[in-house]
Amino acid sequence: MHKNLIAGQWVDGQSERVNLNPSDTNDQIGRYAQASVDDTLAAIDAAEKAQPIWASLSLQQRADALEFIGTEILSRRQELGTLLAREEGKILAEAEAEVSRAGQIFKFFAGEILRPQGEHLDSVRAGIEVDTFRLPVGVVGIISPWNFPIAIPAWKIAPALAYGNAVVFKPADLVPGSAWALGEIIARAGLPDGTFNLLMGRGSVVGQTLAESPRVKALSFTGSADTGRRILLSAAPHLTKLQMEMGGNNPLLILNDADLEQAVDVAIQGAYFSTGQRCTASSRFIVEKGIYRRFTDAVQEKLRALRVGHALDPQSHIGPVADKTQFEQNLADIDASRNEGAVLAFGGETLTRETPGYFMSPTLFVDADPRMRIAQEEFFGPIACAIPADDYDHALQLANDSPYGLSAGICTSSLKYATHFKRHMESGMVMVNTPTAGVDYHVPFGGTKGSSYGPREQGRYAVEFYTRVKTAYTRA
Repeated sequence: MHKNLIAGQWVDGQSERVNLNPSDTNDQIGRYAQASVDDTLAAIDAAEKAQPIWASLSLQQRADALEFIGTEILSRRQELGTLLAREEGKILAEAEAEVSRAGQIFKFFAGEILRPQGEHLDSVRAGIEVDTFRLPVGVVGIISPWNFPIAIPAWKIAPALAYGNAVVFKPADLVPGSAWALGEIIARAGLPDGTFNLLMGRGSVVGQTLAESPRVKALSFTGSADTGRRILLSAAPHLTKLQMEMGGNNPLLILNDADLEQAVDVAIQGAYFSTGQRCTASSRFIVEKGIYRRFTDAVQEKLRALRVGHALDPQSHIGPVADKTQFEQNLADIDASRNEGAVLAFGGETLTRETPGYFMSPTLFVDADPRMRIAQEEFFGPIACAIPADDYDHALQLANDSPYGLSAGICTSSLKYATHFKRHMESGMVMVNTPTAGVDYHVPFGGTKGSSYGPREQGRYAVEFYTRVKTAYTRA
């Protein structure tokens, strides 16, 4: 059984979880420990004791540790990518790309350790100098989702460690394998015992304990909006610093002047790759009427050419849905959309393959009403809808009519509309002629409205969440 890591020791849990391959449910990946409340409290205690020791190490020692982690991840790209594909269902090429990103993230933040931020200023008062510098916040709780089981943990853990914090990490219960492999690498990187702790288990047990603890000074969460709200209520009494990414219903505008072939490619990549299981996936194709039928017909033609299959099959373009629960939810969402009056133009079917798994065809609804659930809520699967728009202004209005605001895209050859869209689209990230799903690790990530809460993730902007600023005055 794969154990939890607490205070530098691998320890049993109160129970265990069997990890199954969604491409082949006969394939058991392994058994993983399930942490208890007491385990979580012990990990918080260990992190609290280790944090000042870790923060006191030299910049070079901390940078070397993160460099070691990044280098090993990259050297094991194929092995870890295969594990990720088996447990989460991404096709192997996508899984290996995700592993590479995780390694690159650790290397990026190894470099950031050697570029500490601060200022030396003259005071407005004569004879006084002012210094500002950043300090770690202390113990950081990290709760990650199942759809990016190594990249999202990496972009949270790496900056937390880089800026001198100690970590208690709870991965998604559905995908413990990639998290355990990452934790095992970190455990060999020379960090003081307790600096990094891995707790696999239920969110209602481990996550709730982290959210309720006054000793957890900052908590970074990626998951559903409902869970994010519960974390907010639990953490508020202790004034815990929060960073939460909670999904989206992301629009892709297609204007009459768009390059049709490019627009279809952008739509397919954004909506359906990674089985649509991305918080930045394109959910709504908002299409000007002059190109609407040509675009929707071309999307269907492209979908017919996509192969859905086993994640490790090199012929597969799209893998399975991650588990039975999500699979059944996707089918229920498709039925609900049909009942509301959206026209099912393509897909929406369960598929049978050589191995038992959670396979479904990519799904396109057309002529959707912007008030329908499919146009307002997050459907976390290979499901998208097309909505006709009268013109650009109408398309932008429809795009902004959402409780979410994570990522949004536009396909157009007009510099005028592209520039206006970048300024007036109510989302944290905007894409022009490129898929809504697909971001870089060295720039800020996050949204507006119901999509995000707290400081941005990734890149140099991560320093805002994982540190606190101190100002010091000195009379010469």
